[in-house]
Amino acid sequence: MLGEKIRVENGKLVVPDTPVIPFIEGDGTGPEIMASVRKVVDAAVEKAYGGKRKIVWKELLAGEKAIREVGEPLPKDTVEAIREHYVAIKGPLTTPVGGGYRSLNVALRQMLDLYANIRPAKYYPGVPSPLRYPERVNMVVFRENTEDVYAGIEWKMGTPECEKVRRFLNEEMGTDIPEDAGIGVKPISKFRSQRLVRKAIEYAIAHGYPTLTLMHKGNIMKYTEGAFRDWGYELIREKYADYVVFEGEGERTEGKVFVNDRIADNMFQQILLRPDEYGVIATTNLNGDYISDALAALVGGLGMAPGANVGDYHALFEPVHGSAPKYAGKNVINPTAGILAAKLMLEHIGWKEAAERIDRAVAKTISERKVTYDLARHIGVEPLSTTEYTDALIENL
Repeated sequence: MLGEKIRVENGKLVVPDTPVIPFIEGDGTGPEIMASVRKVVDAAVEKAYGGKRKIVWKELLAGEKAIREVGEPLPKDTVEAIREHYVAIKGPLTTPVGGGYRSLNVALRQMLDLYANIRPAKYYPGVPSPLRYPERVNMVVFRENTEDVYAGIEWKMGTPECEKVRRFLNEEMGTDIPEDAGIGVKPISKFRSQRLVRKAIEYAIAHGYPTLTLMHKGNIMKYTEGAFRDWGYELIREKYADYVVFEGEGERTEGKVFVNDRIADNMFQQILLRPDEYGVIATTNLNGDYISDALAALVGGLGMAPGANVGDYHALFEPVHGSAPKYAGKNVINPTAGILAAKLMLEHIGWKEAAERIDRAVAKTISERKVTYDLARHIGVEPLSTTEYTDALIENL
């Protein structure tokens, strides 16, 4: 089937009934996950719209498959195709540790300016959790995606570049960095901080979340993390004062977002002890990486954790977990994170009926104790294979 491209008109996405949506299989278990994702999405769209709508999938190359086929991990054509089609979905891509090429995930976010990494953490009854009341967990992390230490500005110990930076900082700025240090730079800017907070507060308002929390380490890093907090408050006071109540200035009010901030280390305690008091969390890049993984652990682990990378118009959806190469080809991986990422994608393009079918199917399948190995071993049932679990989901759509 020939599809049509999603386009932007008057500042909004225009989605045809047969949109072309690019996908990247990913590395390791990625091909199995994406096969499951596409099968579930196609079935959900068919059931929701009776053939009137259909996604036309377009494969793009990245990661190990791209190296094998075209000799480079992230071809220019892949980036341009995502830019051209606005919305895409991907499986997990491997990032070499300590050497090799830099993270392709980070590269895609930076090249396409996908500045908001959105990671929901929602509990589905029946999923094993270390919490006594996991049903109280329903949070969404908005993680700044393009700067902080993830900007990748660093120099290896012993290199001429590192020595040049070290000497400048020591001699001109009064620091005392030893010779055997690698050096990294942590940029956090007002513009990028505020556009992230803008996305977070607008999401909280639109989706009825009662709380927006600015998470930071501003007690120590006052001019980066502390500035993120201050710039966030400044934006909300200037642009959204009619929609919010600030902690310390009033009580929680029905219909208004309660805005507060928390030190990063304290926030980890808060999500364990008082999860029902938090909704949307806006934070810097590294903090967001940590807190979203911790939240995933409360609702079943990374196999249940979807993610979205969103800019002004472009969006790239993905499971949060890694490529898990030791499980590749064994038909045991849990595809739920990828499937829930696809649910976010369907919501993003306005196909909410199909998205809701996926959400209900995931809840129903898990409540029937039909789960893959990662969850089955904790709840004491016989695990389903990836393909069996996929079929069970489709039956419950």
